[in-house]
Amino acid sequence: MVGAAKTAGQGGALSIQGVGKTFFQPGGLAVRVLDQVDLDIQPGEFVSLIGPSGCGKSTLLRLIAGLNRPDQGVLAMDGGEITGPGCERGLVFQDPTLFPWKTVYENIAFGLRSRKVYRKEKDSIPGFIRLVGLEGFERSYPHQLSGGMAQRASLARALVNNPKALLLDEPLGALDAFTRMNMQEELLKIWERRGMTAVMVTHDVDEAVYMAERIVVMSARPAKIEEIISVSLGRPRQRDDPDFLALRSMILKRLRFAGNRGELQYYL
Repeated sequence: MVGAAKTAGQGGALSIQGVGKTFFQPGGLAVRVLDQVDLDIQPGEFVSLIGPSGCGKSTLLRLIAGLNRPDQGVLAMDGGEITGPGCERGLVFQDPTLFPWKTVYENIAFGLRSRKVYRKEKDSIPGFIRLVGLEGFERSYPHQLSGGMAQRASLARALVNNPKALLLDEPLGALDAFTRMNMQEELLKIWERRGMTAVMVTHDVDEAVYMAERIVVMSARPAKIEEIISVSLGRPRQRDDPDFLALRSMILKRLRFAGNRGELQYYL
């Protein structure tokens, strides 16, 4: 296994039942994004959502986060319906979205201040800074950080609230290849140490196979779940392992891009 064994009981169970979502464009044009999505995610599980661009993966993640409400169906965590944002669900976007006028420390502390528990829980902040490898950069501002460091700060900001579920919306998509692979390792270590449930949207099949325990393949819009693929490979995973490459190839075929080089590059 990568890092320490997972801590049991810290992750939340997610239930998505019959969920649909429609957006309305200017002029009243209805765009159906999700249609009858059903998915159960077990506590402490790492699940990746993958599918064509614009199919609704990020919309589904935002529904789980409580940032949007479904038109139909129910989303729940540990049996309680999700009706809005909550500190038990931490969300990390593709871009760091840090406050540019705040230091790394103050960005991470923001969640505690919003919940009015800063005085009680501020002693935990240095531990999260160490967890994401930003010791020595507590007083730095976002413009003084590399892309990978800024994303580490965003991750710590989500983790400081001790969420039961970590929601990741292509969090590594803007990073260069080497930084991305390093961050994949760090995310896996954090996931295993803390025992959280993790749901990650990605366009990168290699990343999904490397990180997830199950891969949810979504259809084109309006998105439904076409297939759920269990990843039985051990950890740490080797990207040149024949079983890894065979699973990667199979998923590409499921996405119907295996024979189209122009489209295929988008998923590499």
